Amino acid sequence: MNDPRYSHHRCHGITRRSFLADTGMGFTGLALSAMLFRDGKVRADSTGTDHHTPDGKPHFTPKAKSVIWIFLCGGVSHLESFDVKPELNKYAGKSIEETPYKEVLDPAKVKKNIVGGNPAHGNRKVIMPLQTGYKTYGRSGLVVGDWFRNTGECADDLAVVRSLWTLDNDHGAQLTFQTGRHVREGAHPTLGSWVSYGLGSLNENLPEFVVLGVPTGDCCGGAWTHGAAYLGPEHGGVRLVVDPKNPLPFITPAGGITPEEQVANLSLLGKLNYLAGIDYPDDQNLRARIKSYELAFQMQTSVPETLQLEKESDATRQLYGLDKPESKTFGEQCLAARRLVERGVRFVQVFHGGGGGGEWDAHSEIKSNHSKLSTQVDRPMAGLLKDLKQRGLLQDTIVVFGTEFGRSPGAEGTGRDHHPQGFCAWLAGGGIKGGIAHGVTDELGFHAIEDRHYVTDIHATVLHLLGLDSHKLEVPSRKRLEIDHGEPIKQILA
Repeated sequence: MNDPRYSHHRCHGITRRSFLADTGMGFTGLALSAMLFRDGKVRADSTGTDHHTPDGKPHFTPKAKSVIWIFLCGGVSHLESFDVKPELNKYAGKSIEETPYKEVLDPAKVKKNIVGGNPAHGNRKVIMPLQTGYKTYGRSGLVVGDWFRNTGECADDLAVVRSLWTLDNDHGAQLTFQTGRHVREGAHPTLGSWVSYGLGSLNENLPEFVVLGVPTGDCCGGAWTHGAAYLGPEHGGVRLVVDPKNPLPFITPAGGITPEEQVANLSLLGKLNYLAGIDYPDDQNLRARIKSYELAFQMQTSVPETLQLEKESDATRQLYGLDKPESKTFGEQCLAARRLVERGVRFVQVFHGGGGGGEWDAHSEIKSNHSKLSTQVDRPMAGLLKDLKQRGLLQDTIVVFGTEFGRSPGAEGTGRDHHPQGFCAWLAGGGIKGGIAHGVTDELGFHAIEDRHYVTDIHATVLHLLGLDSHKLEVPSRKRLEIDHGEPIKQILA
């Protein structure tokens, strides 16, 4: 086709070799081309930087190898879970102005660190009493609300951070908890993607970053809440369903294709890709796609085996609540998370109550809402902690419990409003000091007032325990704000 008579018909940038590489792979080649086209690239652009991706080694000696990141969508009440406030019962039915704590309504405090500064969120003025009981647990005497009594039994393994705050007063805070950024700022790497990017895999047959459960709705971050943004698609979360027969849409081999034929196809694909490398040097997106095909083939065996929960003993299944209809689904996800980290998955993100704004968004009937939902998650979370500990896995695994914000001390009818000014999370496992509560909110649970932590301090703590320095992971062309990096919470480190 060197004849100049045909030069005007040629597609610039596509040679005979590249055409054969893209189309000679048969259906695989068509799928590859389609995915690249879907991503808006026929050829991946060069980054134009000398930055080199990490080598998979930690920057310093790690305390942990893996993370199980539990996220409850909609906003769990900190007041009735892990930062219980008895003063709410004392002043129930009174206006905040009628309490000694009326200064919490200071507009400067209400608006501080909140995008838009909307004082209506978290500024309901009539105090609502606690909607559940509470008690102390363990040698540490940690106070936990009755909705989480099973988790309370693990109190001496928990480090509760009671002084979190976040930027967003709406459900974009679901994205903020994963990336540190407001939803209007678009996609940014999530914590799971940073871990994948920095450390890679401990098991070549499984993804580095797995997502279980229904994620945040499109209104509030959607796929961005488990995506990798500019780090590249290979570092995004892979969604799995806890069903060994159909854990992933593309995991099942095409009808009539034998394993031997798949091996032959992938062998040919590898040879063609070697040739394609002549035309596509340093093509990161192409490498990511090829890797996804190879990983998909390997996962056809490893993922279904991992999700065969029936192999677990009856005692283990009961520990996670699989014997109860209300806790079975989340229990299966928590048990699958244990099996995944046991096999070398670096980061498992477990969503509960996802879709839309999230099921925990109790603007009304908070008592029935949180009673129902806590029954679904409490026993599985406790089972996960106990199971990891008895197997010796908790020392290498960080478990994080989080939600986008808390709920207001004041009543919103029969519910509680969004509350970003002060809320809590807890961590347990590898390198975490158990049996402590760090940080303080005021007596009504309105503001974080001591040892305040923006949500990325949780990120920094996890990365630190994995032996990673986020500043060394930073991509030069994508400079991050210092608040994006956060600071490790040293007071909860063992």
